[in-house]
Amino acid sequence: MTEALNRHYQLCEEIGRGRFGVVSRCISPETGSHYAVKSIDKRLTTGDLLDSQSLIAEPKVLHLLSQHPHVINLHNHYEDDFHLHLVLDLCSPEDLYSRIVSRRFIPEPESAILMSQLVQAIAHCHSLGVAHRDIKPENVLFEVCNGRLKIADFGSAETFKDGELMSGVVGSPYYVAPEVLSGADYCEKVDVWSAGVVLYVMLAGFPPFYGDSAVEIFDSVRRANLRFPTMFFQSVSPSAKDLIRRMLCKDVSRRLSAEQVLRHPWIISAGGGSG
Repeated sequence: MTEALNRHYQLCEEIGRGRFGVVSRCISPETGSHYAVKSIDKRLTTGDLLDSQSLIAEPKVLHLLSQHPHVINLHNHYEDDFHLHLVLDLCSPEDLYSRIVSRRFIPEPESAILMSQLVQAIAHCHSLGVAHRDIKPENVLFEVCNGRLKIADFGSAETFKDGELMSGVVGSPYYVAPEVLSGADYCEKVDVWSAGVVLYVMLAGFPPFYGDSAVEIFDSVRRANLRFPTMFFQSVSPSAKDLIRRMLCKDVSRRLSAEQVLRHPWIISAGGGSG
């Protein structure tokens, strides 16, 4: 462990584990505040250039985005020859995915509030020239101290300038936008597509595009044949379905921007506020 980290924080129990390291709870003896520290073993990424680049990029992106109420906040970071430690907001073990699984679906008013907070974070990222590129329920966390929604895991994030397109196939099967899979360059609206899938999943309990394998899922996403099965959507309002259609629009030029999503009547009328 980096000596500087140990000088400033008292490490506690492990609360998570990933491909490249562990997440632990830690306490600042100076303030008594609790945080999460994501400790990454850089030696595990040496064989993969993309993984190495994302490790370098993530703290820079988080510094750029910090202090937004719905983006995971980077409080400190420390690095030595073998490890990178990111001191982050402490979030609950229950992410949005766990919440949906345990409850089967999220009622419309609550979904509107969560979607408003999620898209506020996405709009903030886009305004600063950052595309997250891996929006999914597993990357939507809730802060321990107040339950506030936070988007996390910026390992796939990319920076862009106005009008500048991005490239590279990144994202997660159910949530990735069709233009990413086509191999063409794409814009930041890929995040709006992914958020639209998240909204569908919150209301229905299952994704709009699916299959028995990654290949089948990708084929379904490319076709983008959006349906609202009556059994699951009979009590969902026309306004909610309208917003989903506008977010899951295959024609990127007609797909809503994050700012436009926030102005949609369903978000405004269903009580989606600043949180």
